[in-house]
Amino acid sequence: MDDRTIDSIFLGSLESLPPVSSKIVRIFTSSTFTDTTMERNTLMAKCYPRIKDYCREKHGLEFQVVDMRWGVRDEATDDHMTTELCMREIKNCQRLSMGPNFIVFLGQKYGYRPIPTYIVSSELQLICEELTSMGVDRALLDLWYKKDSNAVPPISVLQPISSILINFNNKRVPKLQAEDQAVWWDTLNKMQKLLRKAAASLGASNKMSKDDVHNYFMSVTEREVINGVLNVKNTKNHCLAYVRYINNINLQNLKKASLFVDIINRSLDTESAKLLGDLRDTRLPAKIESSNAQKYTVEWIGREGLDIETHEEYLNHFISHFYKNVVKLVDRAMRKEDSSAQGQIVTEILQHLHACNNSVKIFYGREESCERIKRYMLGDSDKPLVLFGDGGCGKTSLLAKSASLVASEWFADKRPINIIRFLGTTPDSSALTATLISICQQISYNYMLPFENIPDDLVPLTAHFKQLLTYASANQPLTIYLDSVDQLTGTQDSNKVSWIPTRLPAHCKIIISCANEPANPTVSHEYHVLCKMIDVEENFIEVTALGEDLAMNVIKMWMKTACRDLNNYQWRLVANAISKCSLPIFVKLVFAEICRWRSYTRPQETHLANTVMDSIMLLFERVEKQHGRILVFHALAYITASKSGLSESELEDLISLDDKVLDDVYQYHMPPVRRIPPLLWTRIRNDLPNYLSEREADGVNVMNWYHRQFKDTAKERYFKNMNMAIYFHSMIADYYLGIWGGGIPKPFKFTEIQRHRFGLADKEGSADRKFGELPFHFVRSRRFKDLFEHVLFNYDWLHAKLSSCPLQAVLADFEDASTNTEDKESRRELMLVADALRLGGAILAIYPNMLAPQLIGRLLPEIGGNPNIKMLLRACDRCGPKDCALIPVNHCLHTPGGPLKYSLEGHQFAVFAFCLTSDMRYMVSISTHFITFDLSTSDLTRDVNPGIEGIMQQLVLSPDNKWAAAYSNNNQTVLLNMLSSEFVVINSPFEEGDGPVSGLYLLNQNLFLICKLRWAKFDMRGNLVDIYEVSGQNTDWEILTMEFFSSTDYNVIFWSGSINEIRLRLDSVRSSNSSNSVQFFSALVMNKGRTRAYGCASPENFEVSVYDFTENSETGEILWSFVETLPRYENDDKEMLLQLRLDQHQRDRMLLGTAGKGFVIWDFGCTEKENERQPIAEGAMYLALPHGVRNITTRIMQSNSIMVSSKLDYAVAGVRKNLYVWYLQTGQLAKVLDAHFGRIIQLEPLTIGNWNNLVTSSIDRSVKVWNINNIFEKVHVIDRHELQIDDISLSEVDIAVTITRSCVGVWETRSGRLLAKLADSPLGAIVTHAEITPDGRYIISSETGKFLIWNRVSEQVVYRDDQPGIQQITLLDYGYKVLTVSVPNINQRDIIAAAAGGSDEANRLTAITTVRSVPEGTILFRFDFPIRMVTGMPFRQSVITADNAYIVVVTVDKSNKDCLGVYSATNGAFVSKILLKGCAIKEVFSLVPMPHKANQVAVISSEKGSIMDIKSKKHVRSISKWGGSLTRDGKCGLYAPTRGGLEMLELRKGTTVKTFIPKVAEGVFSVICIFTENDEYVAYYHSGRKTIRVFRTVDTEMIANYRLQAELTAIKSSKDGRAIVLGTVDGCMSVLAIVDPKKEEMIDYLNALPSRDENWKAKLAKMKARVGFKAAIRVATISSRYAKARNGDGDGEDEELTEITEDVVSVAD
Repeated sequence: MDDRTIDSIFLGSLESLPPVSSKIVRIFTSSTFTDTTMERNTLMAKCYPRIKDYCREKHGLEFQVVDMRWGVRDEATDDHMTTELCMREIKNCQRLSMGPNFIVFLGQKYGYRPIPTYIVSSELQLICEELTSMGVDRALLDLWYKKDSNAVPPISVLQPISSILINFNNKRVPKLQAEDQAVWWDTLNKMQKLLRKAAASLGASNKMSKDDVHNYFMSVTEREVINGVLNVKNTKNHCLAYVRYINNINLQNLKKASLFVDIINRSLDTESAKLLGDLRDTRLPAKIESSNAQKYTVEWIGREGLDIETHEEYLNHFISHFYKNVVKLVDRAMRKEDSSAQGQIVTEILQHLHACNNSVKIFYGREESCERIKRYMLGDSDKPLVLFGDGGCGKTSLLAKSASLVASEWFADKRPINIIRFLGTTPDSSALTATLISICQQISYNYMLPFENIPDDLVPLTAHFKQLLTYASANQPLTIYLDSVDQLTGTQDSNKVSWIPTRLPAHCKIIISCANEPANPTVSHEYHVLCKMIDVEENFIEVTALGEDLAMNVIKMWMKTACRDLNNYQWRLVANAISKCSLPIFVKLVFAEICRWRSYTRPQETHLANTVMDSIMLLFERVEKQHGRILVFHALAYITASKSGLSESELEDLISLDDKVLDDVYQYHMPPVRRIPPLLWTRIRNDLPNYLSEREADGVNVMNWYHRQFKDTAKERYFKNMNMAIYFHSMIADYYLGIWGGGIPKPFKFTEIQRHRFGLADKEGSADRKFGELPFHFVRSRRFKDLFEHVLFNYDWLHAKLSSCPLQAVLADFEDASTNTEDKESRRELMLVADALRLGGAILAIYPNMLAPQLIGRLLPEIGGNPNIKMLLRACDRCGPKDCALIPVNHCLHTPGGPLKYSLEGHQFAVFAFCLTSDMRYMVSISTHFITFDLSTSDLTRDVNPGIEGIMQQLVLSPDNKWAAAYSNNNQTVLLNMLSSEFVVINSPFEEGDGPVSGLYLLNQNLFLICKLRWAKFDMRGNLVDIYEVSGQNTDWEILTMEFFSSTDYNVIFWSGSINEIRLRLDSVRSSNSSNSVQFFSALVMNKGRTRAYGCASPENFEVSVYDFTENSETGEILWSFVETLPRYENDDKEMLLQLRLDQHQRDRMLLGTAGKGFVIWDFGCTEKENERQPIAEGAMYLALPHGVRNITTRIMQSNSIMVSSKLDYAVAGVRKNLYVWYLQTGQLAKVLDAHFGRIIQLEPLTIGNWNNLVTSSIDRSVKVWNINNIFEKVHVIDRHELQIDDISLSEVDIAVTITRSCVGVWETRSGRLLAKLADSPLGAIVTHAEITPDGRYIISSETGKFLIWNRVSEQVVYRDDQPGIQQITLLDYGYKVLTVSVPNINQRDIIAAAAGGSDEANRLTAITTVRSVPEGTILFRFDFPIRMVTGMPFRQSVITADNAYIVVVTVDKSNKDCLGVYSATNGAFVSKILLKGCAIKEVFSLVPMPHKANQVAVISSEKGSIMDIKSKKHVRSISKWGGSLTRDGKCGLYAPTRGGLEMLELRKGTTVKTFIPKVAEGVFSVICIFTENDEYVAYYHSGRKTIRVFRTVDTEMIANYRLQAELTAIKSSKDGRAIVLGTVDGCMSVLAIVDPKKEEMIDYLNALPSRDENWKAKLAKMKARVGFKAAIRVATISSRYAKARNGDGDGEDEELTEITEDVVSVAD
């Protein structure tokens, strides 16, 4: 293809288009039937599969062989269509094939010589006259040939055999069939002689040309060679010839010999031999290149003559030559192909241009619509034009016609760029991303922009596309035509059109078409969205049916083009049908039917339907008749049953697995492979032209119905019987299950059975196909057991699908199954797993490998009584570790099924505001981004980053929900088009003295910005219209909020401008009239119609007054007038109302007030007749908050909100982090829900239809949707602290201690239970440190200046001492001693520094080290040392050397520089001071004792770690980059800089020996990294990503990348190194087992955990009861002993008491 042609294609020119390059190698094999069976069978078994693999793997081409001797049906013989079919197939191969398209095998047999099926009537007349003149009877020809006057010119047609010999196809009575077949062959022989005799005579007298005469003598094979080779210009690249001579054919064995030579009357047919010789030896060699021809001579051997065994050498040579030559021609063709991105896009554009031309060819009429489109094209409209109408109404043709008129007429003087896409007709125009990329490439080529700039991701891609439109110019206008936008897939929105630009730049026009059927809202969805987006009526053109006259004219034109006509009766039939329906799709179907009518067709056979569906039924019936009912029925049923279409190879495979079809197909020829001849499907497809389209689904080219009417008709025809539908769905399910056996989520392979059956090499398929189709078919074939086992409760399936499809695709499978199953238990399990996936959706979308931890962490409590969930969790334990080796030991994440419905995550900052759309379907929220969530699915549907600095504040939506706007704290406003995601950023239009933007409001056509006393009006492009002053006396007042009804009608609320003053003022303006000002205090709200205001009008108290708005229609005077005061609530003289709201969902029925210590509700009842209801209570209902909990005001008139459930049974409020639920009838507080781990900012009701939900947003960056119906449902509570966990200490007996600011938590690590919260002073305890002894008996903690030793079992303090400023607690001697370091005057540091006058002494403090015994608390020794506290650096902890002999501390020398102090660990005696001059460390970060050398301690600083010898006081060596983590043998350490990367250092030389994470810039974040206790793994936490990565130390392989729910604050390795224990900012402690896939024993470890035992809860309850019972007995025993002791019988009392206590302890343990 030359450059000029390519330029013309990219411009979208429809003139002189080159053919589309194909993706198929399709070879027609021509040969006589009986003499080449051995060669053809060998090729089929040994050669074709190799070529198929080569074409697919090397070039991505599909290889097909057309062998007309395989699978030809009796019907084709009956109506003499064999020759016709052959010629049609040769043409198809020449049109479609890439490279070779025709291969001929010739031997010594000329082959079957049929009589012509069609003869021009004038020629037949000549023949008949010639026969009559020769005195020969012509009656036979008159009987078998009938004249068809509908053909132009008329032709005579050979009649179907069974129309005269009625038993020819009667398989039921073989005897009668055999008789008729014998009659036919005899008749055929006679007619051959008649025709040949007359033709020869006419040829001799020059009345007929030589070629016309030869037509009556020719064999089918010769006709094939003429069409396939002799009439072809370029045989070198397309044709191959094989000639085989057999020596010494044994003519004695006539039966065998007749297979290889032509025999007539028991001797050689010399006429045939002569004709064959001329073809084979003269004409063929003259035409074909010698390199493309091959001759073989073989010997006749034995009885068979030719046999695979005797002629093995010949066959091997033949196969290898055949393979090499075909491959050579394919390679040659592909070398000419442009396989670059540009070449692929050229192919894509060409397909659409050809489709456009094909539509234009058959387009007539519709002048009025064309004129309207012309006006749009030449006018100045800046919005797209929409063609809409019923399916099949001709939108596509009209769109194509517009494109051709633009190029040829309307813009003839310019150079327009036409971009035409018939969406859904090609693989690259099915999904939105691929379509947009190809459109961007086409535009970029024309404006000479590089393809590399085109993004792959949908959001930037859409923006890039809109940017490219701006390149259009007057000289080179840009016109885009998008047909059937409703056919697009892969759009991220709930609609398929929101990406279409709503405002076009100059010289750019877009025409789109979409379906609109009033009776079918699903089909019309996109049309309705477009109506909202393009709200200009002139830009919508309805495409209607053609109308009778035009339809008849169109059919007559088409008939003329096809050289056909009808008789008068037939034309009347057509007119009658067209009068009932004139949709173009119907007209097309009528035309296809009447083209087949002959002038002699009997009236009862000329039937036309009156509807589209009936017409399609007739078409299906005809195709079934022609190609075999079973084959057509099954092929079309498979396509119809599929979810998104089937690829050609999938359909071939499915039919080949279907024995019903195979038994029907094999009548003549039993091939070596029991597989469907590919050609059979191809022929069916040819008879359904344009009705099946090829598109892309799951990365594969698939066929599906182009028009919806075809799918509906096929369902009606083939699936009327439910059992048939189940049969086809089940077959497809088995097919996909078979290819991808064992649930292996890779490109999968065929099963052995299929490979054997299909004779295939390992063929790989696309896993994505399985993901889309398998669950769909399991559900529809009612195979729920298989569905659960292989799909929905199968870990490998879920993980594979999540990894390659969006979460919504996975959830859709669960919803589909749930909707279609009747089993309640199964439905509950399905919803639990689906909700668990939803709750983890935000994490799973980015980290699909987190699937197993997410499911286990959420669903463990449901393991009992739910067999499918148990099966899934077992699989998660078994198969999950290969994807993420950190597996939760117990339930640690929120379980579905309780009140929490979704957690919507995606914001990086606190969610400061959100709004619900008017249909309650979507929620728009703001932080620094605008994020829209679909509340029905929890999907994040849109994320727009306006790229402005600062946090966005108020958010408003326009009444039609098309626009959203928010302003930020840096005086910028963003106006966002919600449909297209386009936005404008508006800077403040006010002057500096006017103050910053303080509010905004949106109408459908305008945006209003508000500052202190002025407001500005903008249009929707962000252009300032005007700035206005607010009217009235406004000294000491500022605008708080404004509400607009139009530019001249508004309400305004003023405030003082100071948060400490609570006065408010309400004014209204209508046109030029202003209302009276009404003064209120603290709170004010208006009803939905803005005709009534409620507010605190009295300065004495906070009772609520009601005012009504009136407008005099004559004078225009407006007034707010007092109506009444509402009943007062208790304490309203002191307790201020902070906020008032009306319950909009109950139609303003309730007034909801927020007071300081509770909430107030006034119920007005419902007065509407249909909903008339009495109020719940007379007067005000006061709902008190618990003691100590208060509502606070964040801004005047704004505070915590309350909502009422849809059934008016509960009220729910969000205060601090919690949700408070009250019974509305009684006013009692019913429940407190732990909702967020940050303050709740906003709460809104979501009560519509059967939804009874509420939505909360919080500063913890999440938005949560709660289901009030489940508010009291049993929730599997996760134990957690109120405050974040600061540190963790582990014992050796599965007991852990967590430190939070308010208490010490005692946890059981195996079960995840919080056993106790310990605090010595319950009010206001401040805990700083805690450690648990290795045996788990005692806990040592520091709390509010006290040193405490707790008995862990009795939860009592056994020793208490004052010790302020404790900085460190460390256990010694296996927990029998404890070392504390305290700095008593640390809090007076600033005072001391001031007294020291800024000298070096300023930071100098004294640290006291105390060593005590445990549990007695006896002080064993004490010493103090001077220290220097460095701002921003934590206290440098003292360490004990590896042999427990010395305590090493960070102290200061005389010049106040850091140095080391060494003290004896037995008596605290000072040993030595070590200066750090040798290692040049100025500031010590920490100390690390070297585990393998007792006299060495490492001093860690910011740049390096230096090892000091404390005996010799010398610097041993420095290791740069080392951060202090080290292995137990002291040989290796870790380097983990905050900016990213992780390396293992060898500590002798300081070299990097292993790299876990290469040096990548991940931003500067806090990083925590540790070795596990057994040094087998390294755990690395990164605060930016919120992930823990676990690496194997041996091979540095990352075995887990675990995303946490909340920021990590503490991490420890369990003592056995099998697990890590985490503390997070939300107060949760989680234990994660490191289940290394290489360690089989870890699976047993998981199985042995209590959480994996479904009966564990029952066992735990029993155990608790037993312990409680035993403890009670012991207490009773102690009491009786005390009683005895008082009576003087007290010997040995202490010993007994100790013994009993220990007994209780052991039972509790």
